[in-house]
Amino acid sequence: MLIGEIDIDRPEGNPVLVWDSLVRIFHWSLAVFFLLAYFSEGSRSELHAHAGYTVVLLLLFRIIWGLIGSQFARFREFVVWPGKSLRYFVALLRGKSESYLGHNPAGAAMIVALLLCVFLTGLSGVVLFALEGSGPLANTFVISWPGNTVEQVHEIFANLSLVLVVIHVLGVMYSSYRERENLAKSMITGTKKNRSGGQS
Repeated sequence: MLIGEIDIDRPEGNPVLVWDSLVRIFHWSLAVFFLLAYFSEGSRSELHAHAGYTVVLLLLFRIIWGLIGSQFARFREFVVWPGKSLRYFVALLRGKSESYLGHNPAGAAMIVALLLCVFLTGLSGVVLFALEGSGPLANTFVISWPGNTVEQVHEIFANLSLVLVVIHVLGVMYSSYRERENLAKSMITGTKKNRSGGQS
């Protein structure tokens, strides 16, 4: 039986498989290739390009998997209205937040923001390469777009994505401390502790 996202038929405290292998591979691959693309910009353009294209492909996979994947991978399982995310965040700071097996509402908002910002970073990067005459968008309608503007958009979203990554890591550390569970390890093993109490 499920209450919200908590399976109460399993003994409390027992590990429950939450993140499937494809979600875990995507998560760590995106982290590696985004950072590789970010820190190789301007110095090794070929490495930057390959890492950027890989990021875009990973995001396209995640969008598909968010529609047809396992329970906790699906967007409909964790994407909520901003108001609910804000209320959860306030409750979290007060120490009165509910427990979730999957993404909590605040984490869900961060995931959506990260996916959107990283995707816009990648897309603007692909457009920049098209303006140079290479890549899948070369010789398409985007070649009429102003290069300086596209470059500024690319840099803004790249930097914003990095800021969100830092906030995400801090949020994971804080939630791990509050819930007394290593959430980063959960994204490696795929399992989390079952909590049937409804409050974290």
